[in-house]
Order: sequence, then structure tokens, then C-alpha cells
Amino acid sequence: MASAELDYTIEIPDQPCWSQRLGPACTHYPHLISPWHMVFFSESLGIPSLRVLAQKLLELLFDYEIEKEPLLFHVFSNGGVMLYRYVLELLQTRRFCHLRVVGTIFDSAPGDSNLVGALRALAAILERRAAMLRLLLLVAFALVVVLFHVLLAPITALFHTHFYDRLQDAGSRWPELYLYSRADEVVLARDIERMVEARLARRVLARSVDFVSSAHVSHLRDYPTYYTSLCVDFMRNCVRC
Repeated sequence: MASAELDYTIEIPDQPCWSQRLGPACTHYPHLISPWHMVFFSESLGIPSLRVLAQKLLELLFDYEIEKEPLLFHVFSNGGVMLYRYVLELLQTRRFCHLRVVGTIFDSAPGDSNLVGALRALAAILERRAAMLRLLLLVAFALVVVLFHVLLAPITALFHTHFYDRLQDAGSRWPELYLYSRADEVVLARDIERMVEARLARRVLARSVDFVSSAHVSHLRDYPTYYTSLCVDFMRNCVRC
């Protein structure tokens, strides 16, 4: 996918769902998947290519004439957080500053500089690629991370702030819900717990739920009823506030 393209879907649930449980504020669900090459390579190199996608995502709200509705973000894994950090920056601009965000749900994120976990995630994404290509991409990614985020970290920090640090210090004040698991081998539970502590210290209403045994981004699959109830209750409370 070219860097200027935006892969998304807009889902409009059945009338009984949104009218009885969430109200008219949650009638549209834009879904966006961050391209893997941007997540693992562009961002690691300090290239903010995901900012373009973040802007296109926010522009969709105007295209579908729902920019005046309350907005809630549901962010999955570090790829979603990398995109979300640019959304937060864009919400400070004149074009988007009037958008009303009421809350954010983080699923299996954010994680902080876990090279082994990142390699596991990339290996899963590249599973259907040729073995040699997969190996080359994994080695290339590992070299990029070690070079730019370990050996040259002081220099890299001058022009690019890590998404984890950016989120810790974010000026947003709407409620945040962190859904994670200590069994996650991609994003460590302690990283999420540390983020929750940092957000609470900034007087953000942050709550976390540990699913204990579910794998990375598998909480909904393993605990569908509980997961759904947590999200619905959170959305309902955010919209009411």
C-alpha cells in the first residue's frame, strides 16, 4: 500500500444496538490498520509517515459529516498507538481542535522498547512471506532498532520522540481504559502498568484491566462477554460525561 493511501472501513451497526446501548453518538466505526512497513521501519527510523494517515483518518469525520459527534478511539497494539500519537498532535491544530474526543480504549498497548516482542509481532505479520525474505526483514528491523534506538539514541531523540514517551506526557484529559494481559509476549504488562501510573499522575481518569491469560490482542476472542461489557460500559460513561 502506498504511503498516501488510507485503508479503512466504516461500519454502521443495526439501529437497536446503538439506540438502546450507546446512543446516537456511537453510530459509526471507522477502522484503520497501520501499514506494517510504516510501523516497523518508518517509525523506527524517525520518519513520521503515519502522520499522513492520522490526518486522513480525521478528515473522514468531515467526509461522513460526523465531526460534531462525540469521538472515542479504540487503539490496538503499538501500531495503533504510533498512529494515535499523531492524532493527538493534530487535535491541537486549528483544523481539528474543535473535535470532541470523549475517551480512548487501549488494547494490548502501549509497550516500551521491547525488541523481542516487536520481532515476534513482525514475524507473525510476515508469516506467509518467503522464508528468506522474512529472515532478511527481521534482521533489517533488528539492526535499525539497535542502531537508532540504542547506539544513536541521544541523536535520534533530538528529532523524534518515542511514541511511548509522547503518550506519557500527552496533554489529553479524557478517560482512558487499558486492556492488557500479563501473558502477553509482545507488549509487556509492566509497560502498560507504568503508563497507567503516569497518566494518573497527570490527573487523567485512567483504568486498567488485566485479563491474566489471554495473548496479545486476543482478549476479545478469549473473553468476549467480559471484554464487550467493559468497552460498552466505558463508552457509555464517556458519552454521558
